[in-house]
Amino acid sequence: MGLFSFIKEAGAKIFGGSAKAASAEDLQKELAGHGLPSDVKIAVDGDRVKISGQAMSTEQAEKIILALGNTVGVAQVESELIVTKEAPAAVFYTVQKGDTLWKIAESHYGKGQGGKYPEIVKANTPPVKNPDLIQPGWVLRIPAL
Repeated sequence: MGLFSFIKEAGAKIFGGSAKAASAEDLQKELAGHGLPSDVKIAVDGDRVKISGQAMSTEQAEKIILALGNTVGVAQVESELIVTKEAPAAVFYTVQKGDTLWKIAESHYGKGQGGKYPEIVKANTPPVKNPDLIQPGWVLRIPAL
């Protein structure tokens, strides 16, 4: 699928409070904790994570990439996932200071479309658990409507 960039200091802290990427084993647990397949192969090299294996859909592959990339210490995710059921890829958006899901929905779906933000929440579990608490630096999937 390619190489995806993330903000190393943003995201979930899996392994203590350092900006060091979690181990492959801890990242496997992170995937399992989000209900994502944990049988993908993960290799960690500094702040870069490489994943390979199979994903059921494009959406699932993107969620795996985001679950790993939105953890503290990860700056890049290189994906060699093989997708069983291809679909159009979503747009990835990095949350900026002052953003709201409503504002993000309007900027991607058009003026007056802020009410479509639940589609963004649904597409981003993880990392969005509470739509009122998005964090600058998170990378979100913006699915097509």
